Amino acid sequence: MSQPEGNPHVTDSTAPAVLLERLLFEMRKVVVGQERAVERMIVCLLANGHCLLESVPGLAKTLSVETLATAVGGTFNRVQFTPDLLPSDIVGTRIFRGSTERFDVELGPVFANFLLADEINRAPAKVQSALLEVMAERQVTIGGETFPAPDPFLVLATQNPIENEGVYPLPEAQRDRFLMKILLGYPSPLEELEIVNRMGVSAPHAQEVLSIDDVLALQKAAEAVYCDRAVLEYAVNLVLATRTPQ
Repeated sequence: MSQPEGNPHVTDSTAPAVLLERLLFEMRKVVVGQERAVERMIVCLLANGHCLLESVPGLAKTLSVETLATAVGGTFNRVQFTPDLLPSDIVGTRIFRGSTERFDVELGPVFANFLLADEINRAPAKVQSALLEVMAERQVTIGGETFPAPDPFLVLATQNPIENEGVYPLPEAQRDRFLMKILLGYPSPLEELEIVNRMGVSAPHAQEVLSIDDVLALQKAAEAVYCDRAVLEYAVNLVLATRTPQ
């Protein structure tokens, strides 16, 4: 008996569009509003780039990052940037063990699939620069040894506007490591009402809806997307216009 032809209306549960819709739904379940920021964070994930979120305090920057990391699975670490933070607190250091009379390497929190650099501009430039190597080359050098970062590796940093007290400007080299800088605005009245309603009940929590293998497959699918030369030329011209606006 011959097999019936596949129903064209039945969607493969592992298709990229289905996986992304599942991820978007899970994030919107927790984060009220900020749809533009949520979508662009997912774009950074697909493009294998890093993301910088900026807004005044209280606009769900940290919540958005934590929700994305939870929904995707994998390992997740958070570093709260403070003025007294040291570079070794981020990337790791060598520690002498008296019992073995040798130096051992203690890897820092950057060795995770998702790193939340919370309020990154509350630490001085010396500390911020500790992320330069791992963000650009996806590896860390400690004591002459090189340690690769896990794959995928995504840094999601949050910062407050430079006008706020107690913040330091990001060095140009650090800003260049980010694929996107996303500005978050205030929620609409309806969204703010929904936030108030949720404060009176148990807030929803994100569940893992994708695996790391799903993320890697989505990144490969994004790499395979055809881009016409005219689009590439337009993008290059935009970059040139920012360098020489006249």
